[in-house]
Amino acid sequence: MRGLQGGRTRPATVGAMDDPLVAPPADLLVLSGSDCRDLLDLDELRTALAQALQAHSDGETDVPPRIAARIGNAFLGAMPGNVAGVGLASKLVSVFPDNHGGPTPSHQGLIALFDQSNGSPLAIMDGAYITAIRTAASAALAADLAARTDARTLAILGAGVQGHAHARTFASIREWTDIRVASRTNANAVALATTIDGATVEASFEDAVRDADVVALCTNAASPIIDHSWLAPGAHISSVGVGREIDETTMRSADRVIVEWRGAATNAPPAGSYELQDIQPDAVVEVGEILAGRATARDGAEQLTVYKSTGHAVEDIAAAVLVHRRALATGAGVRVRI
Repeated sequence: MRGLQGGRTRPATVGAMDDPLVAPPADLLVLSGSDCRDLLDLDELRTALAQALQAHSDGETDVPPRIAARIGNAFLGAMPGNVAGVGLASKLVSVFPDNHGGPTPSHQGLIALFDQSNGSPLAIMDGAYITAIRTAASAALAADLAARTDARTLAILGAGVQGHAHARTFASIREWTDIRVASRTNANAVALATTIDGATVEASFEDAVRDADVVALCTNAASPIIDHSWLAPGAHISSVGVGREIDETTMRSADRVIVEWRGAATNAPPAGSYELQDIQPDAVVEVGEILAGRATARDGAEQLTVYKSTGHAVEDIAAAVLVHRRALATGAGVRVRI
């Protein structure tokens, strides 16, 4: 029989364009951290974050809890999500706490953005800058909702990436007359304070927190860095660390605990928060619920409010879509044929 030799059939040659296992070539936009920084407008980001967080609370998103592969005390997390009518994306983020203070960032990552209509990949962008600024911008959004309208004293604890990001994003929510910076490394506190007009460096976390209206915790601490006895009546506490920045007494006595998603209290870390594991889900309120008018952030000037962030994929999507849109308009980035 022709075409057969030794019982074997030689397969026909298939070109890449004809191979059903290979997708048609597509242009993928690649955006660096510098691109993301230059393209992302903070005012637009704040608006987009508010819309995305409200969309989540309104049930207009599909975001599974973050999963992670652990490497000692570090992990590689995956955060996919879809926001209806906005964007479809997934972030891969590595969190290596031991990098803190060294040349390599503790948080690194990539965000892949896809077409919602057909699933085609649109762009890959650096996730480090987006993660840093959207975390701080979401914290500022929550603080604007929950802090007293007359709040004028801001304490920033931690002078790393998040300390610098918070200094930028919190600048616009109040007219601060007293900004205090404290860090476990004094030189870092000095470096951050020099970027903030009128900021002072405090010798300790306690000195920074005493009588402060808003306290922003921006560290990678594994154990609490504040004590309830330091807090002024009516203070707002904001925590974005992945460890345990807030003491148990403060968590138990808070009149309002605000989160990005209720799953922060029902899921174990790294999807959920260490500080929220003993809190009932119905005892927390989502930022999106406050924005929608279904919950309040504060009911009195003397109330203690706490915002605990775990990060959420809708925040990454909101930021990534803004970056992608501006990149298309300006021609930024590099196109790669895949």
